[in-house]
Amino acid sequence: MNDADALIATQIRSVLAAAETGGGVAPIVEAGDPILRSVTRPFDGQVDDAELAQLAEVMRATMLAAPGVGLAGPQVGIGLSMFVAEDPGSLDPETAEVRQRTPMPLRVVLNADYTPATSEDVAFFEGCLSIPGYQAVVARPREIELRGQDLKGTPIAEVVSGWSARIVAHETDHLEGIMFLDKAEMRSLSTNTSVARFWSQPSTQKAAAELGFTLPSGMLM
Repeated sequence: MNDADALIATQIRSVLAAAETGGGVAPIVEAGDPILRSVTRPFDGQVDDAELAQLAEVMRATMLAAPGVGLAGPQVGIGLSMFVAEDPGSLDPETAEVRQRTPMPLRVVLNADYTPATSEDVAFFEGCLSIPGYQAVVARPREIELRGQDLKGTPIAEVVSGWSARIVAHETDHLEGIMFLDKAEMRSLSTNTSVARFWSQPSTQKAAAELGFTLPSGMLM
């Protein structure tokens, strides 16, 4: 094992140890930590299957406790190409329809990358567990083509659409050292309190009009 892979193994074991003393939950790394701006390394056996599965459980528990719908390796201090994601969907029918937010069962993806599966972009507010307290509007493809492997090493190659595509793209970006504010409409930057007060509508039309930013061409939401 080379030095880089040995470091990842050490990082994984440190997170597992922290979770053991933290009720199964690991600390979340916040913006400003260099690991969030580093390109991750692929998983190629740095730890055994049992430790990898344990890491997936800790990352899911940490994500749910935050609470959030996705969490990438760098967000717990591990430079590994891995993320977990799970979304219960929206309870509001109009929001679910406008944002195409349907439930997404738990998924754990290793060595992920994605490409747009459509030229159509949609823009909505999103946030990040590593930038607590803030949201901004980000334009992302309505559909993406996800590639990677699951915990058993089985290849993943599928089209993901709607809000699930947004979550997957957001988490996969983390693996390349990209954070959501890098792609955001900065005029839309708002605190969580302001989003709840002013911009809780299913669409982003009102926010775009009043905050002064442009939605993707052809976006009808």
